[in-house]
Amino acid sequence: MAQAQPRREDDPLLAQQGDDKAQLDPGLQDLQQPEQAAIRYGHVFAVTGDLAAQPISPRDAAAMRSAEDSVPGVQVPEGAGGGFSAATAMETAAAYNQAVGAVRPGQASEAAASRGITVTQTAVPGGRVVTKFVAGQVVGQYSVADPPQAVEEDATKITIGEALEATARAGGGRPIDRADAEAIRAAEMSAHGADVAMPGGLGDQARAAARANAQATRDGDKVKIGDVLADATAKLAGDKAAGTEDATRVIQAETFNDAEAHARAGGVGAAVTTAARLNEDNNLGDA
Repeated sequence: MAQAQPRREDDPLLAQQGDDKAQLDPGLQDLQQPEQAAIRYGHVFAVTGDLAAQPISPRDAAAMRSAEDSVPGVQVPEGAGGGFSAATAMETAAAYNQAVGAVRPGQASEAAASRGITVTQTAVPGGRVVTKFVAGQVVGQYSVADPPQAVEEDATKITIGEALEATARAGGGRPIDRADAEAIRAAEMSAHGADVAMPGGLGDQARAAARANAQATRDGDKVKIGDVLADATAKLAGDKAAGTEDATRVIQAETFNDAEAHARAGGVGAAVTTAARLNEDNNLGDA
């Protein structure tokens, strides 16, 4: 016959275990409840009052994300020394709260629903201050510097694009050959401040014209320098004042690809060299 099990009240050991469970630390008992396990605003942000005690909810996080996205320049990566994204912190907390059952999908906190979530920016010398609010309390603030203003090119200086246009006016009726094309390509790269030519830009157009001219049997069918370099300043993706280094680069490209290894009179190299010399003379005159 099965032996009768002792009742809890009759077994001192079982009774003691029951008492131990009843006397758990109140904080541990709270963690067993989803509502008590929630990440609250006061855990993440320096807020007070009823907002600090409320769990961060999914709709709150979505509202902050929308508010941040509505203000240009708000989401500056923290790793780059920029601003703190309150939306990211709230999304993480809301996802955890939903996972433990402390909040429902789409739920909003009472304080945020009644008093709103906003992001503002205030102009200050050299930039602006971005401030983020939940229910009227600040949950994030940082400054954003204004981008430096572009330095305007001296209007008295001759640009590379203008030198190319001068070439078109001086010798625009001459068919383009390989030396012209490589000089134009070098000038374009100097104007952009790059080591590669712009795909489909003046350099590529000039090369294509030189190849076509090499196959053409009549001069009337050949592409002329003026056909490519007219309105060069408008065709360039970027432009700058011609300098000595630019002229050297163009002359080297032109002479290297010339059958007699010399720069052409009235050619691209000569035009950029003249522009660079005039710019240098202007600098000396201003000194």
